[in-house]
Amino acid sequence: MPHKILKIIVVAAIFVFVGFAVFNLGADYGKKRGRTIIVEGVKNIELSENVSADFGLFWEAWNQLKEFHIRGEEISEEDFIYGAIEGLVESLDDSYSVFLNPSDADKFQEDINGSFSGIGAEIGIREKRLLVISPLKDSPAERAGLKSGDFILQIDETLSDGLSLDEAVKRIRGERGTSVTLLISREKFTEPREFKITREDIVVPTLDWEIKDGGIMYVQLYSFNQNASLAFYDAMIPALQRGIRGIVLDLRNNPGGFLEVSVDLAGWFLERGQLVVAEEWRMGEKLELFAHGNEALKRIPVVALVNEGSASASEILAGALRDQREIKLVGAKTFGKGTVQQIKDLSDGSIIKLTVAHWLLPSGLLIEGNGLVPDYEVEFKELNGDTDTQLEKAFEVLKAEIASSRTIFLLQ
Repeated sequence: MPHKILKIIVVAAIFVFVGFAVFNLGADYGKKRGRTIIVEGVKNIELSENVSADFGLFWEAWNQLKEFHIRGEEISEEDFIYGAIEGLVESLDDSYSVFLNPSDADKFQEDINGSFSGIGAEIGIREKRLLVISPLKDSPAERAGLKSGDFILQIDETLSDGLSLDEAVKRIRGERGTSVTLLISREKFTEPREFKITREDIVVPTLDWEIKDGGIMYVQLYSFNQNASLAFYDAMIPALQRGIRGIVLDLRNNPGGFLEVSVDLAGWFLERGQLVVAEEWRMGEKLELFAHGNEALKRIPVVALVNEGSASASEILAGALRDQREIKLVGAKTFGKGTVQQIKDLSDGSIIKLTVAHWLLPSGLLIEGNGLVPDYEVEFKELNGDTDTQLEKAFEVLKAEIASSRTIFLLQ
């Protein structure tokens, strides 16, 4: 039986791994423009001196809405401002950049702290369509039959078309014991099907491992959360003491997490100083992140399993190991989530989650929108016992790697 390492109990509606970097906050404000329009109940903020747009048009639209819309007098000026900011962010046409008012910002913080409830699935947007990146192991979403790559057409009575990612998350999220109905489109379905899922508290595993016959270690990493580095250490120390000949690293349905964790884990497999990933910012500036670990696994043969549910930090680790060590990837093409989000606090407790950079692998490959194509593409099929076609292929490739390594060693 696999050893269960560091399971985290969280209450999750959508199990959202926080796979973006959080940096120093703040913005520089310039001089106030000469003409100031006072709106009762709304605090006026100084404009940047670089803004040349005529805000007269904005206030003209404001007055028309307040004066003539059937609900114009019912909507608070605060909600008008929030709606305007939402529109500003949506104009970026970036599903990962969102505005959250103070109430939603508080819920977002609860998500980070693991205090939320729901179905246990990571969702995203591809080509403006809402889809399941990966259901969490043993979650309501997985038990209901959701699969990586499923398109969500409808959430209860609301069509998903046009919904922002955060709005979709809010609609799927809910109290424990309540249910949500998702209309799902899948490649193998002749027509969309409904999945009714009851929300509940979610047990989130970090890592499972076991040593198979022949001294091959199988490691299944479910997330790059704040506990993953310690979980990996707690697995590797006894395994290395027992002696292992190779590792199958299973990153399937791992939607990512903290960038720092992926870099930390890469340090087990790579030499210190080797490039893991680079962040490319808006002006072409690059921030390179290098391996700085103990190198304990740098000479041990490794094969990594990936699929369409492998995203973000999973793609960084798998890509870095392939680029720097030429390890083989087995499975299916990964999701292609390779952007860095930054949190900007606003003065009233609202936040803007903003895309500020792209991730580049050591080879120069842009992860975003491309993903990783495995060296051995294998269609997933469950086999007898606790195995499947992809896992079986990974062990086959690894055994060949071990034999090759042994031959080279003997020749030396």
